[in-house]
Amino acid sequence: MAAPPNETSVVEHEVRIQARPEIVFSYFTDPAKIVRWMGSEATLDPRPGGVCRIAFDDEAAALGAFVELEPNRRIVFTWGWEAQWFQMPPQSTTVEVLLVPDGEATIVRLAHSRLPVGASEFHRTGWQHYLGRGARPRRARCGAPRRGSPVGLTGHLVVDTYISNCYNSLAWGSRGSAAAMKARPKGH
Repeated sequence: MAAPPNETSVVEHEVRIQARPEIVFSYFTDPAKIVRWMGSEATLDPRPGGVCRIAFDDEAAALGAFVELEPNRRIVFTWGWEAQWFQMPPQSTTVEVLLVPDGEATIVRLAHSRLPVGASEFHRTGWQHYLGRGARPRRARCGAPRRGSPVGLTGHLVVDTYISNCYNSLAWGSRGSAAAMKARPKGH
């Protein structure tokens, strides 16, 4: 029997990332960093009511707003799609991210709630993919200082060097003001 059209679900995912909470937090709030991890363009204004827009390509962009931010501990933002996907308009679902220190690492606990049941598997797969990218080392593909250096959230200094070499047209580390910040890697 099919689920009623108004029924919603929650997708939860937990992963350990080999980086301190302040580094992981910055990957959710700094547009230059989030596009290193997911998406091709981002506009973020990390304050309650500020925009949270991540474009994955020319047709897929998630749009929401930041709801709560506890630096280096917790982030809550709304999420939905600009296109008419999954009957999920912008800001129609909620994503809560908890960052729990674990030595020099961070346990990331993500809960994506108010998802239409038909959208659950797509979002579960997406969060597993993107959070998994932060949890495991990956091999450099361009301009890394040493061949075979691991990249990902798991060693932010290597990541910053790798990304700077790949996308050197961006001013990394620029935090901007309360105005929305936007980043798009060169070549995207």
